[in-house]
Amino acid sequence: MNNSEMAQRDLAHIWHPCTQMKDHEFLPMIPIRKGEGVFLEDFDGRRYIDAISSWWVNLFGHANAEVSAAVAEQAKTLEHVILAGFTHEPIVRLSERLCAMAPDGLTKCFYADNGSSAVEVALKMAYHFHKNSGRERPRFLSLTNSYHGETLGALSVGDVKLYKETYEPLLIRCDQTPVPADTSEAAAIEAAGALEAVLAESGDEISALIVEPLVQGAGSMHMYHPRYLKEARALCDRYGVLLIADEIMTGFGRTGTMFACEQAGIAPDFMTLSKGLTGGYLPLSVTLTTERIYRAFYCDYNLYKAFLHSHSYTGNALACAAANATLDIFERENVIENNRKLSRKMAQELERFSALPNVQEVRQTGMIAAVELQGYDPAERIGLKVYEYGLANGVLLRPLGNVVYFMPPYIIKEKEIETMMKTAFDAIERVLG
Repeated sequence: MNNSEMAQRDLAHIWHPCTQMKDHEFLPMIPIRKGEGVFLEDFDGRRYIDAISSWWVNLFGHANAEVSAAVAEQAKTLEHVILAGFTHEPIVRLSERLCAMAPDGLTKCFYADNGSSAVEVALKMAYHFHKNSGRERPRFLSLTNSYHGETLGALSVGDVKLYKETYEPLLIRCDQTPVPADTSEAAAIEAAGALEAVLAESGDEISALIVEPLVQGAGSMHMYHPRYLKEARALCDRYGVLLIADEIMTGFGRTGTMFACEQAGIAPDFMTLSKGLTGGYLPLSVTLTTERIYRAFYCDYNLYKAFLHSHSYTGNALACAAANATLDIFERENVIENNRKLSRKMAQELERFSALPNVQEVRQTGMIAAVELQGYDPAERIGLKVYEYGLANGVLLRPLGNVVYFMPPYIIKEKEIETMMKTAFDAIERVLG
């Protein structure tokens, strides 16, 4: 079996995400036969550095021996059991560990199976908390340029124009408040002032403010100062609005701390986690919340006060085994400190991008780096050109519009960082220059 044969079989039946399928009339599908460390290998034997951790999920490399063994071992005894009225050791152990490492006060875990669902849980739980407390707060608040997933509730609190315009009649009520313009503290304070104005006017109608701490992932990797989170926490407390920290992308060491909100010294009312939770192995997400939120639903039998949400595969034992194995690596190895060293290497390699005339800005937060290009019409599809150049030179890059970003697995070596960055640099200089 080669790439061409596998691609033909794929295109006969599979509708791919975030893809205009007609592109594959000229853009070859890349069938992957296996993964190893930071590399993916196709059916023709070509290897690619996974510079985006396969959509930001892979932390410790493909086919990681430790995580693989944990999933295989778990499969020998229990693959899944209904979580309503039942439990199992992997999920109990995982919940204990997550609550121990999370910001203070987050002591309860509600599980789902993907990041969008974790956001849905947080939104419904926030609204229902107020309802159980005798308050009707039908609106939500999020930041401009935000993205929180693609189910209807998650789309509602995002600010992706294409999605909002397409599905607008189906969405719940949400308003936006300005994201800080840049990473300066002054920009954070200015944006906090705008937030205060919104809350002063209509805070008693708003259930929760949802934010991506420090880095807006699909929002072109826009970054801002931790001061904003500190101010937002204080303002939410003042106006009785709950704070949701969407750490689905930023969690588990991506930003230089285990969770991005740690850098502001704050604890949210909800924290959503997914992606790196299982090291990139299996679908799993969790919404952590506080005893105060939990107690608002705890009562004698009353269907209307119980939290109404479930997934068939909630708390899947195999996924929990993968998550526990991932946390074992964090506990045993000095992952965060090693990430900081790798971040410094990425910063060194980023320096030369600023000299390119078509580069507008270079930015970085921990193991997330971005190069924003300028002077291109969206119709030129420059991201696609960078993507194609990367594949031709052994690197998987998947730009967000005119932003080329890097989010590699934590096991990447310095030489591989050099290759990854050089390939992107050459694409910008030679293909787009």
